[in-house]
Amino acid sequence: MDVFDGLPDAIIVDILNKVGDVRTLLRCSSLSKRFNSLVPQSESLILRLDQVGTTESQPDSPVSNIFTSVLKSFHGLCSLFSKPAKPIPIKNLSPNIPSEILSKFDRVKNLEVELPGGDASLEKGAAVKWKAEHGESLETLVVFAFRSASTESSPASASSDGESDAEFVTGLKTRVMWTISVLMAASKRHFLMSQVVKEHQEMESLVIRDRGGEGTLVMGTEGLRAFRKMEAARGEAAVDERVEKNRSVVPSVRMSMRHAPSLRLKSGVCLESATLVIVRPSEGYSDVGDDELATEAFAGNCTYGEAVAALLKCKKNALEMNSF
Repeated sequence: MDVFDGLPDAIIVDILNKVGDVRTLLRCSSLSKRFNSLVPQSESLILRLDQVGTTESQPDSPVSNIFTSVLKSFHGLCSLFSKPAKPIPIKNLSPNIPSEILSKFDRVKNLEVELPGGDASLEKGAAVKWKAEHGESLETLVVFAFRSASTESSPASASSDGESDAEFVTGLKTRVMWTISVLMAASKRHFLMSQVVKEHQEMESLVIRDRGGEGTLVMGTEGLRAFRKMEAARGEAAVDERVEKNRSVVPSVRMSMRHAPSLRLKSGVCLESATLVIVRPSEGYSDVGDDELATEAFAGNCTYGEAVAALLKCKKNALEMNSF
């Protein structure tokens, strides 16, 4: 008698929830008729995507797509100042692919999605880290970026000395482009999971991140509910526009930007052109809670947390951007 035969279904489902990995669970479903009936009841899943695809070229079936669309388990942490890996573009990744992979599961409540690489476009040597919260569209976005990093022995400080007006204007253009790139990356991830959100009505939490730790998009219970409500009322023309752009529409936003040409941390690391941007929709805009939002976005990372805390003391510049 197999040890699992003596366990009630509820305990096995709880074990499957602890496993989480979609590829592993799909393999488990082929072990027996019982597992085949219990695997779809898994509520907490981790989907690791490894391959781009297009709406014009879809796999023949969800099963044939599994072994080419799921990433091998990722282990270890990426060093903060190591040379970033070349991003794997997701501009052609269709929402149908994660939808097909997850079609076997019918009780998904918590879903984590891991993309193979970051998708923000930056110049060589620059680095960015961001966190976005979405509902029917963008709700908040926090971006931290810098042009380069080096090691110095000076004490921690943020300095705006030595920057000419021309250098400030040129740097401002770069910082705005960083922010636009992140806004587009977040909107692509939002669109990527749109079909999954519509199909899995019981989902309460969705987190989309890349394995390099560049950016994270979060949708909570209220955000997911608002998105489904919007989708139900959305016209075909709006849907076609999103499909053509392969991303969700970015609403008109207001940006609170802080900048330090040279930011020296306690560790001796010096970040050039360190930038912190907090983005909220223009409609109903309020900057109340911005400091807490930025601090929470990078909680748990001492280096980023220290940099953000220093930048929050810098002068704030306000900018506005139209929807695109």
